[in-house]
Amino acid sequence: MSQIPFRHIMAAHCESGTVAALLNHHGMSISEPMVFGIASGIFFAYLKTPVMDFPMFAVRSMPGHLRSKFAERTGVRFRTRKYRSPEKAERELNDLLDKNQPVAVQTDFFYMNYFPAWYRIHVNVHFVTVIGREGDKYFVSDSYHPQIAEIDRESLIKGRFAGGSMAPKGFMFYPEHVPERIDFEKAVRKGIKGASWNMLKIPLPFIGVKGIRRFADKITEWPRYARDEDYLADKIFRITIFLEDQGTGGGGFRFLYASFLQEASKVLNNPALGEMAREMMKIGDGWREVSLASAKVAKQRDFSRPKLEEIGDLLRQRADIEESFFKRLDKELSNHKPTGSNVL
Repeated sequence: MSQIPFRHIMAAHCESGTVAALLNHHGMSISEPMVFGIASGIFFAYLKTPVMDFPMFAVRSMPGHLRSKFAERTGVRFRTRKYRSPEKAERELNDLLDKNQPVAVQTDFFYMNYFPAWYRIHVNVHFVTVIGREGDKYFVSDSYHPQIAEIDRESLIKGRFAGGSMAPKGFMFYPEHVPERIDFEKAVRKGIKGASWNMLKIPLPFIGVKGIRRFADKITEWPRYARDEDYLADKIFRITIFLEDQGTGGGGFRFLYASFLQEASKVLNNPALGEMAREMMKIGDGWREVSLASAKVAKQRDFSRPKLEEIGDLLRQRADIEESFFKRLDKELSNHKPTGSNVL
């Protein structure tokens, strides 16, 4: 066989982009921001445990949660599989492709060798859609690639069965049921409610705005975890990478969430959400200030406490602004009366 007819769409983030593309293939007209927002993808966590060599942070929900939360709130059902055997995983993938079923797979980004070598890093939670095969090559729709790509069989297997943290284990998924009617108003409301819960109400000191404040307080401790200057520079520069480059759409997913709120204002017939979308764009600009400051510290290799405190001060500003924003967003949702008109 060759390629399945599939509309390739570039996206801000690989999981939300892959889910949106698959759903559009199955007849649901939906944007990536709407998938991200309904699934309450916006998030923050600052993590450092005794078994971790170095602290880390996250600006989105855990991989897989986007798909599962979206399904829960819309009634879409996804077929999911994990494997111990690469041979079985390959065989079942091929069977589905032979039935003209595009399939999303989880991979280590490093093995997606249609990208240049300098661009690829080991990240085990990259999602792509496999849309066909021919001989020993597969055709792939990757949200970060400008057109349909080709990958050799061996590289795809390596990517699907890479080891390490969050190993893919051959994971794959595809929609097996898309409801004829979906209450998008209800789904959007649940998505916004979930986002406010993520950022304000999870009772853990390292999640949501509390997590941003912990990050602000703890960044001055980063030098003690670094084995040398090069290592510390790399870790601080990764702040910029995680906020801007690794599939966030810029501003740590805040621009993507702003696009969702703009669409949500129409779904809920609530112009106030359109105003809040513009405010979220400004919040994303503020995260870019954190990115710029971190990049300067890493490049200049000035790891003095005052320089790290400057980054911490910018993070505290983000925490204060986002706490106010999500409180008002939650209040706006509570005050809004459902119309029941957006069932499609």
